[in-house]
Amino acid sequence: MTTTIHVAHSPDSDDAFMFYALASGKIDTEGLTYVHQLQDIETLNQRALRRELEVTAVSIHAYAYLADSYALLPHGASMGDRYGPRLVSRTRFSKADIRGKRIAVPGLMTSAYLALRLFEPEFEPVVTPFDRIEDAVVAGDVDFGLLIHEGQLTYGDRGLHLIQDLGEWWFGETGLPLPLGGNVVRKDLGDDLTRKISKHLRDSIAYGLEHRSAALDHSMQYARGLDRSKADAFVGMYVNDWTLDYGDAGRRAVRQFLQRGFEAGVIAKPVAIEFVD
Repeated sequence: MTTTIHVAHSPDSDDAFMFYALASGKIDTEGLTYVHQLQDIETLNQRALRRELEVTAVSIHAYAYLADSYALLPHGASMGDRYGPRLVSRTRFSKADIRGKRIAVPGLMTSAYLALRLFEPEFEPVVTPFDRIEDAVVAGDVDFGLLIHEGQLTYGDRGLHLIQDLGEWWFGETGLPLPLGGNVVRKDLGDDLTRKISKHLRDSIAYGLEHRSAALDHSMQYARGLDRSKADAFVGMYVNDWTLDYGDAGRRAVRQFLQRGFEAGVIAKPVAIEFVD
């Protein structure tokens, strides 16, 4: 039986908050050893395609290409409840100005990219590391930038203008939160081990929410320049009740997001979504 579980997530403050208890030995892992690996979300998407990791954070968009090998754990989702990736520019534009323009995006398998394609299908994506997108916009290398992670809170400090919050747009379209990231488990681990992993992940998130100050202390090392109050606000955006469990609305949001991606031609075939009970 596998006793060492490689669990991978992004090096940002919300994921660090979720995994604080697991990484710090605050919960009983019932004999399992968790080895944490931190990489940006697009790298994790690619590693999951190669089935390298037992448990990993992935973009919900990427799950369309992973469903044969991985199931979605009910815990650990990042849901944008009337907020999400933000499209910004150096000057004010309308939606009509976006068509055909060069837009820096954090990866073609990210949920941010899929949401933007649903919002405006015609643009030229310029794949850019997520933490360099603001710089690309400020420098004029691209017309727009699609910001994820802490950039959603800091773009105004760089003098950039918000063109569209895609989570707000998605809510207007569907009445649902925008499903951005989730945690997946490889299906070949078997039911017993999967249930144990699922319980540990939920326990870790719950511990962080119940010991917020200590979990925030831990996550500040990944806050990329945010002060504590902004880091706390950012964590609150993406670690909340949705993170403990998708619930019915969250599951509907995932299905609708990927179905719309298929209908728009961004995703090649319908996705058979599997949630771990």
